[in-house]
Amino acid sequence: YQVNPLAKFQQHQGNEVYIATVDKEHLYPVYKEFGDSGETLDQEDKVYEDATGVKIIRVKAKGYYFRRLVYTNEIFKVVELVKPDVLFVHCVETITAMRFMLKGLKYPMMFDSHMLSMASQNKFAKLYEKLYAAIFGRKIRDKGYIVVRTQDDKYVNGKLGIPEAQTPFISFGTDTILFSPSIEVRNSFRKEHNISEDVFVVVYTGKLTEAKGGMLLAETFKEKFSKEVILVCVGTPPNNEYGEKVRKILKESQNRVIMFPTQKYQELAKFYQMADLSVFPKQCSMSFYDAQACGLPVLSEDNNVNVDRCSYNNGFNFKAGSVEDFRTKIKEVSHMSAKE
Repeated sequence: YQVNPLAKFQQHQGNEVYIATVDKEHLYPVYKEFGDSGETLDQEDKVYEDATGVKIIRVKAKGYYFRRLVYTNEIFKVVELVKPDVLFVHCVETITAMRFMLKGLKYPMMFDSHMLSMASQNKFAKLYEKLYAAIFGRKIRDKGYIVVRTQDDKYVNGKLGIPEAQTPFISFGTDTILFSPSIEVRNSFRKEHNISEDVFVVVYTGKLTEAKGGMLLAETFKEKFSKEVILVCVGTPPNNEYGEKVRKILKESQNRVIMFPTQKYQELAKFYQMADLSVFPKQCSMSFYDAQACGLPVLSEDNNVNVDRCSYNNGFNFKAGSVEDFRTKIKEVSHMSAKE
């Protein structure tokens, strides 16, 4: 979701952009859990290439180890073949980024990070961070590599030992060609799904996992609100015990809940354009910017990133983990006038 618009706009600026990424046999397991089998990947790549001019190169992988992708050495051969002026390695914390640093290629390299301190919950996190800081944090310092922080969080500084001077915060933003308000889309979507204009619609787009607060969202909509509120949920619960519980609660909700499967990035805008409020039950999401670009206020938990994001009269925060406060904030927003 980050590389997609970034590469497109870099190409629009007159650059020649290549994306080297994994082959369909090794798509990230979470994507497969949500129905992306990769069967149409070749066609989707061609559509993207034809529309943007960006070239996609699919690279073989060895597999996943501790949920981390490990490419074959073909990834380095691809870079040598392209001979880039700048090599941008997505996610400085990954095995791929570490391998590129150790490889010591002759091309200028830069990295990014969208890791948050609150997301660092793995039982081996402290050991990983200590080793990373000692080996790769030092290498980044010595080489002067730039690591762009797409989140206003000091994780890479405090945990990975990378100097602040080398980690500029550049908020990722969104693709405003795709994401913008549309009364026409709002009206047509609501008509198609039998939603009247005076009904308050809450939209959630994302994973319905424990990490993203799937159960919190379901529990929040379990009991009926004082006025008609519809939840449009774009995302499928995972196929495990947790996911089944989330699915059951949403199905039995006293409010109307409309479920959609996980959507392609290019198809997401209409879900924000037809809604009145976008919610993020846990942690934070880059989709915040997509919702905002479509003119939606956002309601999210009160972690440090979300509090800052919603401090410009553009959104609200609820007490993290609190169903009661989550419901209260939804009620308050649903009773606001359009002017408010």
